[in-house]
Amino acid sequence: MNKWIRRGLAPVLAIPLILSACANGDGGEEATIEVAEVTRSIFYAPLYVAIEEGFFADENLDIDLTTTWGGDTTMTALLSDSADVALVGSETSIYVHAQNPSDSVVNFGALTETDGTFLVSREPMPDFSWEDLEGESYLGQRAGGMPQMAGEYALRQNGIDPHEDVELDQSVDFENIASAFASGSGDFVQLFEPNATEFEEEGIGHIVASFGEESGTLPYTTFITKESMIEEDEEALVRFNRAIYQAQQFVENESAEAVAESIAPYFDETSEELIATVVDRYHSQGSFAEDPYINEDGWYHLQDVMEESGELPERIDYEELVDTEITDQALEE
Repeated sequence: MNKWIRRGLAPVLAIPLILSACANGDGGEEATIEVAEVTRSIFYAPLYVAIEEGFFADENLDIDLTTTWGGDTTMTALLSDSADVALVGSETSIYVHAQNPSDSVVNFGALTETDGTFLVSREPMPDFSWEDLEGESYLGQRAGGMPQMAGEYALRQNGIDPHEDVELDQSVDFENIASAFASGSGDFVQLFEPNATEFEEEGIGHIVASFGEESGTLPYTTFITKESMIEEDEEALVRFNRAIYQAQQFVENESAEAVAESIAPYFDETSEELIATVVDRYHSQGSFAEDPYINEDGWYHLQDVMEESGELPERIDYEELVDTEITDQALEE
């Protein structure tokens, strides 16, 4: 079986859009946009801010948000018309493109532009060096996903071969990696927030490096839709990006505490204090995109990262899978 198809992405079907609309208000036609997010994460703070601060409502948009847990599942939701928009790693659009779909997928908005994971050690390592990883057991992320590819890239940049110099374990599902480490598996683990900070506070682990800082600017998490959606209701997507931009500016300019208060309803089991700590950490390393434009240099850097991991089916020009006109219109109006 073709390695790019084995990921479980369903074929693209030409099916009716979920988007519904009726005339209402000054922001354009009232519409519901169904969004599938790949996971629930503080990393996606601007999306939740856009909902909670009423930026979507200002555009007469109602957002039906579903967490679909995993890149394959999220893209399948988009391709099978269970969602209008997917919030997922942009590498998935490259995998889908390699299948020659009848209804192409398009990246139309940036949300995050660095990796969001951290290297966590079991023991305190105030003088951590990347050489400390050699010969140690390492709980990594899923092969082919951006966390693992960015992690491998960072290791290679620091002289560590992820498949030779460490005991790499990729057998644990994404949602179980944190609990596996907490139960004693691995000397090191690659974790998203808030798990990384929670482990520090509980003495389970210690953050020793940021993969976001080490792997550079990437279109790490983007809003993706189908070409048919753009053709049939581009105006709703323009309003969508305008709302996201307002939220991005909120995150950029307001305090971490204000952002935490806004998005706290999405993280019932996490204190606002911890949310603020995580928001500040992501903000300080430039993880949150300041506008919906997808960085062109980052797009090609993404493909370099994928190529180094042996996961790039083919190189794709920026213009082929990235739409900037939607953001152009959103920011002009």
